[in-house]
Amino acid sequence: MDRPADPRAHPRVLIREACARFGDDVVLAWCTDLISGRSGPDDPDDPPIAWVGGTTGWPPYWPRVWGARGLLYVWNDSASPDVVAALADDAWRVREMAAKVVRLREVGEAAQALPGLVDDPVDRVRIAAVRALEVVGEGEHLELLAEAAEDPSSRVARAAAKALGRLEENLDRRF
Repeated sequence: MDRPADPRAHPRVLIREACARFGDDVVLAWCTDLISGRSGPDDPDDPPIAWVGGTTGWPPYWPRVWGARGLLYVWNDSASPDVVAALADDAWRVREMAAKVVRLREVGEAAQALPGLVDDPVDRVRIAAVRALEVVGEGEHLELLAEAAEDPSSRVARAAAKALGRLEENLDRRF
């Protein structure tokens, strides 16, 4: 299979070109197979990994990151279960990217999995989790976001405070 004209292009461009070349359904299925680990970077039945901004020879979790990132640019709700499952991935970069997908795609099914990420050891995962809760959270998450607004990391605390305010606005209630 051919490769993208510019493998270093922004992932949005790569995914758009991949969808034009292979079709949205194929690219979507490929991204969900990557995020779930059902497919890898060298699978001969899949397009070359460069179409999602990847390259071979990277640590084994990177194709899952690239698959999740691809879901920022091609989407169908059928991908939701794989995104929710990726929130529990061993690799923090996968958890972070899955939380970003949850936020953008408003994956409501993830609301019960996100609270566990608010205590993640990696700041970037905690930030992505509170930002996702801002969009898919419910009243039961207000206290959690208020506690996260006291996080030792100022970046996490700021993101949580902002998420708390927006969730309160969305729910039309104050904590």
